[in-house]
Amino acid sequence: MRVKRQGLIVWYKHRKNIRQLKRYGHFIYSSRRRRYAMIYVNQDEIDEKEAHLEKLPFVLKVERSYKPFVSTNFENARPDEAKLYDYK
Repeated sequence: MRVKRQGLIVWYKHRKNIRQLKRYGHFIYSSRRRRYAMIYVNQDEIDEKEAHLEKLPFVLKVERSYKPFVSTNFENARPDEAKLYDYK
């Protein structure tokens, strides 16, 4: 059975603290310029992890990714007319 996962975007002050962020979940990406990191955690643990991360002194703010809750079924998607003629 697959575990439901959700992303957390962590805005930090200094890059030297990235190693500490890796303890809280699956570390995916870190931006040098904008100073944020993407971490994936289990959905049942997300409240606890978010609270722990916000208490850290080098963290500016923590945001949740709402990708698991966005519908990806597009009803009125029209196919590209140029591609229709290529496959016939």
